[in-house]
Amino acid sequence: MKVTLSALDTHESSFTPLVVIELAQDVKEETKEWLKNRIISRKKDGGAQLLFRPLLNKYEKETLENQNLYLVGASRIRLLLGAEAVGLVKECGDDTMRAFMYGTRHNFKGFDDDNDDFLTMAERQFIIKHELESLRARDEKMIPGYPQAKLYPGKSLLRRLLTSGIVIQVFPLHDNEALKKLEDTWYTRFTVKYQPIDSIRGYFGETIALYFGFLEYFTFALIPVAVLGLPYYLFVWENYDKYVVFASFNLIWSTVILEVWKRGCASMTYRWGTLVMKRQFEEPRPGYHGVLGINSVTGREEPLYPSYKRQLRIYLVSLPFVCLCLYFSLFVMMIYFDMEAWALDLHENSRSEWTSILLYVPSIIYAIVIEIMNRLYRYAAEFLTSWENHRLESAYQNHLILKVLVFNFLNCFASLFYIAFVLRDMKLLRQSLATLLITSQIFNQIVESLLPYWLQKKQHVKVKKKVQALKADIDATLYEQVVLEKEMGTYLGTFDDYLELFLQFGYVSLFSCVYPLAAAFAVLNNLTEVNSDALKMCRVFKRPFSEPSASIGVWQLAFETMSVISVVTNCALIGMSPQVNALFPESKADLILIVLAVEHALLALKFILAFAIPDKPRHIQMKLARLEFESLEALKQQMKHVAENLKEDWREGGKEEAP
Repeated sequence: MKVTLSALDTHESSFTPLVVIELAQDVKEETKEWLKNRIISRKKDGGAQLLFRPLLNKYEKETLENQNLYLVGASRIRLLLGAEAVGLVKECGDDTMRAFMYGTRHNFKGFDDDNDDFLTMAERQFIIKHELESLRARDEKMIPGYPQAKLYPGKSLLRRLLTSGIVIQVFPLHDNEALKKLEDTWYTRFTVKYQPIDSIRGYFGETIALYFGFLEYFTFALIPVAVLGLPYYLFVWENYDKYVVFASFNLIWSTVILEVWKRGCASMTYRWGTLVMKRQFEEPRPGYHGVLGINSVTGREEPLYPSYKRQLRIYLVSLPFVCLCLYFSLFVMMIYFDMEAWALDLHENSRSEWTSILLYVPSIIYAIVIEIMNRLYRYAAEFLTSWENHRLESAYQNHLILKVLVFNFLNCFASLFYIAFVLRDMKLLRQSLATLLITSQIFNQIVESLLPYWLQKKQHVKVKKKVQALKADIDATLYEQVVLEKEMGTYLGTFDDYLELFLQFGYVSLFSCVYPLAAAFAVLNNLTEVNSDALKMCRVFKRPFSEPSASIGVWQLAFETMSVISVVTNCALIGMSPQVNALFPESKADLILIVLAVEHALLALKFILAFAIPDKPRHIQMKLARLEFESLEALKQQMKHVAENLKEDWREGGKEEAP
């Protein structure tokens, strides 16, 4: 029997809460009632047809605080129909990945009418989020009770409620039982093991799982460099003539690991279904504003903003500001070199133990200043990118990443390039690289995980005391969980996590030939990073909504760009080595030409390798080709059926007209 949305019940008194909506404390009752009706109304009436109830009943509201918290869920059939609407891809009985359809649900592996685990909790919460974001204004000209909050047909209600401050936040709830199982297999026991990537994906979604998958892969990829670096450090530590071999190894390593990752990533995302998932049309981002008009692509009414105004903002304001920040970063770098010269002079004059220690102080201070500047610049970059008024979230993210990467690259690596190619002081380069790498790793561990975890524990204690002070006849378990998670920080995405790995990749691939222990320290850091990031996701921040992803996105290009720069850097370091210079004692011009020729040849080899190693394994390519063929055949059959129906209608119409 075919099930339609109109047949679903939206008034179940008891349901599993998946998502929490927090309203402002002074929201008017008519607004609450309007929002509730829009959420529970049938799809044909413009609603989301979800389940909705307040966290507290009337009796509990008199006893407890936080009266503006509401729980959202959905019936099992509603979630399955929602899975079809968002285009979730699942594995079929014939081992192929296909878009889920409710009508053919029994063809999919793991589906059973009595099985509630067919959809992961991350997928269920993603469906709820999609349905809430799909709520659009119809005939309303404003949000009831708020005349200043204007609406127009097609406007996303949830985004308007958020920008108006009526809705404070919308977040998915943790499943404490599933979370405990995940923690037990993930990070509670500090052992070197593979992460449960599929379990992470099931709980947090593909975007988070891909980050942890890449972190694990990158850590294992660093092991060969670390293993080669340890004997190199022990036996030829002070002999800088011998770094040619290590630099040559870096050239091949930095290219191969990224190509192999793309193949592994394709296999993972095919298994998860996101590699073949159809891309949804991207809606305007919440902060986008402009004059109301008609979108020429969708035909919908939405804000329109002239492209030339955005370009003027980018080139006349954002670009000069970024250049000014880059200049300031170089100015701070020169102050660091003045401090280094002062510490060196002091050490040469006294030659005491404390002056030997003092030699590392300028680098430590500079490393901390770099981290602080990176964070301050990040806030400025976010403000500027938001002010540029990009229509799409993807465009906003691309412009933000470009701004942040350019500044972070110069801020973190400019001093190393200056020492290597201007001062040509390999001993100072080794010292600066070691100090920058180790200091940044310790600083990031403290700021990103330990400090937030400590603050969250204090907040948890406060909530516990408040709940224990309640009347004994109130079951406050769910109340405690919601209030505790409400106060948690919001996870802002994988941007900072990938940025940290990107800078680490730069330290290892660019200059580790003069400090062979760089890769070993990176491996040790990443082993603790896996656990600290897992703790951060499970216990420090609110659970993020799942976001389907087929790759690590623009970060793949960022890492590949860094690997190209590493080829140029390592070739230059090889050309500067005493070993190579001894081969050309008379003519430096010949040396430069040969180094340039080798560098171009290696870049050509790099791109040949990138072309020769397919991004997707052969069996994945075959499965994707088969799906494309079947889709085309299905489309042909559909068109043929339509044509036959039209022909039949034409014949019947001709008979009726005959005398």
